[in-house]
Amino acid sequence: MTHLVPLAEVDENKVTPGVLGFIVFAVMALAVWGLMKSMSKQMNKVDFKEAPDPTAESEAGAVESKAKQG
Repeated sequence: MTHLVPLAEVDENKVTPGVLGFIVFAVMALAVWGLMKSMSKQMNKVDFKEAPDPTAESEAGAVESKAKQG
């Protein structure tokens, strides 16, 4: 039973974050969670399929036709 006595002692000189530190950490965690949720929603809206460039196709066709002629 004597080995539990040191656990019950409170050191008055020990610095801890306390309730304010917990509140600040919790607010920051909620902010990060909200930002990640918003970013995920925005990334789902993005269409990663690129539309074909009509000028590139006409240029590629012109190069191929010149190569066949030349």
